[in-house]
Amino acid sequence: MADMPRTNHEPDVSVIIGAYDAMPYLVRCLESVEAQTIGAGRLEIVAVDDGSTDGTGACLEEFAARTAIPMRVVRQPNSGGPSGPRNLGLKLARGRYVFFLDADDYFGEEALERMVAMGDRAGTDVVLGKIVGVNRGAAKSMWKETLDHADLYESNVKFTLSAQKLFRRDLLVRLGMRFDEQLKTGEDALFTMEAYLRGNGISVVADYTCYYLVGREDGNQMTKKGDHRRRFDSARALMELVAGLVPPGPRRDSLMVRPFVITLLPQFGPGLVNQSDAVRREKAALAAPLMDAYWTPEVGRRLKVHERLRLTALARGRLDLLLDIAAFLRDKKEPEVVRQGDRILLAYPHFARAG
Repeated sequence: MADMPRTNHEPDVSVIIGAYDAMPYLVRCLESVEAQTIGAGRLEIVAVDDGSTDGTGACLEEFAARTAIPMRVVRQPNSGGPSGPRNLGLKLARGRYVFFLDADDYFGEEALERMVAMGDRAGTDVVLGKIVGVNRGAAKSMWKETLDHADLYESNVKFTLSAQKLFRRDLLVRLGMRFDEQLKTGEDALFTMEAYLRGNGISVVADYTCYYLVGREDGNQMTKKGDHRRRFDSARALMELVAGLVPPGPRRDSLMVRPFVITLLPQFGPGLVNQSDAVRREKAALAAPLMDAYWTPEVGRRLKVHERLRLTALARGRLDLLLDIAAFLRDKKEPEVVRQGDRILLAYPHFARAG
C-alpha cells in the first residue's frame, strides 16, 4: 500500500478508482483527474488495484509518486468484481464528496469543479454529471437540462443508476452504505437508488460533458456481465429496496419501471425464441414472484406497448403468448395500426379485433 501525504486538510473530492487489467485505458483516466480545473489541492485519489496482471498496479504507483494530487494506492488479490475495491476506497476516503471513477473511463476537465459547485449550491447529496459514450452507448434521456433539484419520480434520473456520480460522503458514512459484494451484477444500481431515496436531493449537470464512458476494444470491463440468474438477483434486490423505502402507489410504480424494463425485460426479448424450453421455463419461474409482488397496471401504463404486452403475458403465466411476441420483435415486424372508434391501437400478435 502506498500512502498519500498526511495532511489535516479535508479535500473536496475523493476520486475512488477500482482497477483490474486496465491498461492502457488507465493512463488517460489518471491524466483526466490530474487535468481537473478544481485543482490538485481540492482532490485526493484512492486507487485499488484488484489483482491486475498487466502492469496496472505499477502504473498507479508511478503516477502516485509524481502527481501533485494526494494519492493512496492499495494492491490486493482479485476480488471478482467492482464492489470490493469501491468499498475499500470508500473506507479510506476523506473528502466531502466521493466520485467512483472506473479505470477505463475519463473526466471532462471541468467535471468535478462543476459538480462540486452544484452540490454546494443546491445542498444535494447526489450530483449527476452528463455522461457520453465512447465506442459504446450511454443513456441520454436524463441530460436534457441542468437541474438544482431533480424529481426522482417524474424525471428520468431513475434510469441512470451507475456508480459514476458525485456522492456526499457524509450521507454514505451516516447510513453505513456499501456496495453489496454478494451481488455479482447491478450492485451499483442498488447503491445509487438507496442514495437517491435516502439522501437530501439529486442535482443534474447537463450543460457540460463530465464523464466519458469508454467501451474497451477487448470487452474486458471490470463489471461482470453474469448469467441470467444474476440478472434476476439484481432485479429482485432493486425491487425489494424500492418496496422497502417507498409505500405502494404511483411513486413506487414510477421507480419499478426501471428494474422491470432495464433488468428483467431483456431476459424476455427476441433472443428468448432461440433458447431451450428449460431455460425459458426457468426464467419464467424466477420472474413469477417478482411479477406477483411488484407488477401493477400503473407500472404497465408507463411502458411501451410491446413492453407492456410481454410483461402482462409473463404476469399471467402465458409463456406461449410471450414467445409469439418475442418472435414478432425478432423478425423486426411492425404492428398494424388499427382504429377502433376514437382509439388508435397497435395489432401485435393475438390482437383481438372488435366485432
